[in-house]
Amino acid sequence: MVRKESRTKIRENKHRKIRNRFSGTAERPRLAVFRSNNHMYAQIIDDTVGNTLVAASTLDKDVKAELEKTNNVDAAAYLGKVIAKKALDKGITTVVFDRGGFIYQGKIAALADAAREAGLEF
Repeated sequence: MVRKESRTKIRENKHRKIRNRFSGTAERPRLAVFRSNNHMYAQIIDDTVGNTLVAASTLDKDVKAELEKTNNVDAAAYLGKVIAKKALDKGITTVVFDRGGFIYQGKIAALADAAREAGLEF
């Protein structure tokens, strides 16, 4: 009988492999992205000390007020702009992008492109 691993397990394994390749430092922190069925979350993390420097999600009141839906490509693009603006306000200009094991297309790509356009470098 053929047994198929769940998509969540596959994504977690991919994320573990990605995390073994790079981590965020004080000079170049990690932009970690997670998406659920209803929301998206983005954090900029310094892995050397384990601190979250900047965080934004579609659950934030000011972000949610601007969006019609919180789980589409437009919401992801808006979240990318918000996280980039917050990072630039804190003096963070370059990051390492951590797609969290998700395929780089759709919402993940929209968030990354919007963050790049707003001024983050990766």
